[in-house]
Amino acid sequence: MKITDLLKKDTMLLSMDASSKSESLDQLVGQLDAAGRLNNRDDFREAIQTREDQSTTGVGDGIAIPHAKSGAVKEPAIAFGRSTNGIEYESLDSQPAHLFFMIAATDGADNTHLESLSRLSTFLMDANFRNSLMNASSEDEVMEIINAKEAEEDGGESETTGESDQLILAVTACPTGIAHTYMAADKLKEAGKQRNIPIKVQTNGSSGVKNKLTAEDIEKADAIIVAADTKVDMSGFDGKHVIEVPVAKAIHEPDKLLDRAVAKDAPVYKSDGKKEAGEDSKGRSGIYKHLMNGVSNMLPFVVGGGILIAFSFFFGINAANPDSDQYNRFAEMLSTVGGNAFFFLVPILAGFIASSIADRPGFAPGVVGGYIAVSSGTADGGSGFLGGLIAGFLAGYLTLAVKKMLEGLPAWLDGLKTVLFYPVLAIFATGMIMLLINPPLTSVYTGLLSWLEGLSGANVAILGIIIGGMMAVDMGGPVNKAAYTFGLATLDAGNYSIIAAAMAGGMVPPLGLALATTLFKNKFSKEEREAGKTAYALGASFITEGAIPFAAADPARVIPSAIAGSALAGSLTMLFGIGLTAPHGGIFVIGLVEGGFTSALLYIFAIVVGSIITAILVGLLKKDLTKA
Repeated sequence: MKITDLLKKDTMLLSMDASSKSESLDQLVGQLDAAGRLNNRDDFREAIQTREDQSTTGVGDGIAIPHAKSGAVKEPAIAFGRSTNGIEYESLDSQPAHLFFMIAATDGADNTHLESLSRLSTFLMDANFRNSLMNASSEDEVMEIINAKEAEEDGGESETTGESDQLILAVTACPTGIAHTYMAADKLKEAGKQRNIPIKVQTNGSSGVKNKLTAEDIEKADAIIVAADTKVDMSGFDGKHVIEVPVAKAIHEPDKLLDRAVAKDAPVYKSDGKKEAGEDSKGRSGIYKHLMNGVSNMLPFVVGGGILIAFSFFFGINAANPDSDQYNRFAEMLSTVGGNAFFFLVPILAGFIASSIADRPGFAPGVVGGYIAVSSGTADGGSGFLGGLIAGFLAGYLTLAVKKMLEGLPAWLDGLKTVLFYPVLAIFATGMIMLLINPPLTSVYTGLLSWLEGLSGANVAILGIIIGGMMAVDMGGPVNKAAYTFGLATLDAGNYSIIAAAMAGGMVPPLGLALATTLFKNKFSKEEREAGKTAYALGASFITEGAIPFAAADPARVIPSAIAGSALAGSLTMLFGIGLTAPHGGIFVIGLVEGGFTSALLYIFAIVVGSIITAILVGLLKKDLTKA
């Protein structure tokens, strides 16, 4: 949907006379109401204020983008306001706001809210675009400026000053589809713009695919960069030079990737799964991509189910048990809903691993194999994550074998392959094999957990160092996800200490960098100090990606410092014998630490000490900006 489908002349206010943030919001809401876009002005104003109370929508550079999604909105709309003198708006850079875009989305707006916000934010980062809006003499001219910008962006090329006739395409994706995806896209676009290389980047983010590569784009492209840690649909890239790298490569080495793309230094992709020999062959990274596809799709079940179970403990450890004196009906409902979601972890993991390998036909056999892994072992509860991983890869490759075996069938039977032959044969083969191997896998799995539970003293400390340190190596990347997944596996099996170490290790990098920006202001730019404020909240919420901007800017100093602090936090957590029943939540689930108040204090102590160590190391290693 185009911005000008939502922004009309009757929702513009080119001469705002507000003298405060509150008055500016009142005027924009009033403009929307006068244009007939709202059902209830007061309710929408309240929704706008609720969003502002969470964090300011003043994004800096003289821009404010207040927004809300509410039933008080009659139809999705955008109001545009302009203040020549500027209005104090609590912006991130402490500068007055001159340009205002208020986004009003209905409850059922199907991502209109997020897409419009994202698209506007991107456009407004362009200083020329902002200046044009400031100088526009009429509503019609504003519409023309926005339409021209959208047409320019839809062309898919970065602005260049050269005359290059090359076109580079890229796709970025990470397991969670949040930080890494968009950082990689921004880095590639910035590098392309600086070097006058036209580039279009598709982002496969958490809210869906944005800036999708078209068949016409692909036809024109000289090369395609796929910077991804999850499965990307490359069926349309047949015959093109494709560079496949982890998403972190695009963040840290965008110029090297562009050099390779311009030189066509990459194998030619074949849509049947085969490529010319080259260093980017799938054999090196395919297993990891399949695993991350499973992990990323499993995470909503982990976070949602696990935290709901954890919430039930607030009513008492046995509050969900009808036979207990602590019984609470609401706690039982929380535990039941969360438990059902948590039960699907392994089947979903296996299903999406298999579908990454064999596309959609692999999903059902993978889910069935994963279900067998957790329900058909021994009295110990099955082979858990170990069995789920094996089931996923087994189902995927068995499905590929079934597809290969049926290639010779007559064409008139093609319609039956996906709905009959593939599922029946692949589910049969996967299920039978899993029933045979699951009992011994269960023995191996329970033996591993028994060994972990038997660790003590120095062994526990070493394990904590490893788990905590891994969480800081790439801050949301493959090493981080491997440690976190291991923690989930042991949590699912009833061992709560490793997930506690993983969460502590994951909280330290953003908290440590935030603390460093507070203690060592002369080491950081104004933008980094502002990012540090946000990093406090991200770190407290166990969002390790909050440290990425600092790591990307100075990896040689920041990453070792973060690893040291995280490793210490993980080691202390294990030495203190901390157990945590929640898989996510950061500071908000500290109260669920096993052992009560004393253990919770020790857990906070471990995180604080790790953060302080990271901050001090960063302060010692980084140079003053005036000396850099």
